[in-house]
Amino acid sequence: KNFVLELRYGEARAERLPGLARELVSLKVDVIVAATDPATAAFKRETQTIPIVMANSSDPVGSGFVASLARPGGNITGLSSLSSELSGKRLELLMEAVSRLSRVAIIWNPDVRGALLDYKETEGAARSLGLQLQSVEVSRADDLDRVFSAVTKARAQGLIVPGPNPVLFANRGQIVSFAQGNRLPAIYGQGEFVDGGGLMSYGPSRPDVLRRAATYVDKILKGAKPADLPVEQSTKFELVINLKTAKALGITMPPSLLLLADEVIP
Repeated sequence: KNFVLELRYGEARAERLPGLARELVSLKVDVIVAATDPATAAFKRETQTIPIVMANSSDPVGSGFVASLARPGGNITGLSSLSSELSGKRLELLMEAVSRLSRVAIIWNPDVRGALLDYKETEGAARSLGLQLQSVEVSRADDLDRVFSAVTKARAQGLIVPGPNPVLFANRGQIVSFAQGNRLPAIYGQGEFVDGGGLMSYGPSRPDVLRRAATYVDKILKGAKPADLPVEQSTKFELVINLKTAKALGITMPPSLLLLADEVIP
C-alpha cells in the first residue's frame, strides 16, 4: 500500500543484466535489491548513489562491492554467504550418506568469485578425506551438455553443486534430472534443488536471507546510509534431505544424518 515494487529477472543470462540495471536506475528507484553477484556488479556500474542491498553475495570484499564487511564505505551493503566451512561440510555429509565414494565431481562457475573459494575448500577437504575430486566448470547454460558428458566420462560416483550460482540455479531441473538418470548421489548448496527431486542440500536458508535483506531496505528507507550498515554473514544453515530420491537411488539414509536434517521430504 505504501511502496511500488519493480521486479526484473535476468533468467540467468548475464548479457541481460546491464540493460535491466540501466532501466531500474533510470526509474530513479529509492533502493535496489540484487539477488546475485552478477546483478550487484551490473548495478554498481550504473550507479554510485542509489543504495544497493546485496541479498546474497558470495564474496563482497573480493568482488570489490564493499571496502570491508564492517565498513562498506559506499552505496552497497547487505548479506554475504561467504562461509568456507560449508564446502568441506557438504563433502562430509555426502560421504556420510554414501560411504563407498571414491570419486566426486564438483560443478562450479568460475565467473562467481565466491565459487572459487568453494572449490578450493572442497579440494582441500577431498584431499584430507582421500577422495578424487573432478572439477567441472560451467559459466553458461550452453555448457551443460558438455558438463554432463565430462562427469559421465570421468565415472564420478557423487556430485557437488555449490551455490549461489545463477546459471545452475536457473537450470536446476536439468541438473537434478541428470543426477537421477545417472544414479548419482548429489548434494547442492540450495534447498530448491531438493524440492525439485535432488537428494540433499546444505547451505544458507534462502527465506531467512531474503527476510534479512528486507530489514536493510527498511533501514535505508528510514534514512540509514549503506556505508554505515555493516555487511552481515549468513548464520542460519539448513540440511534438507529427500527420502523419495534416496530410495530411488538405493540409499538408506543413516539415522544420525536424518536427526541433523532441518527438513526431510518424504
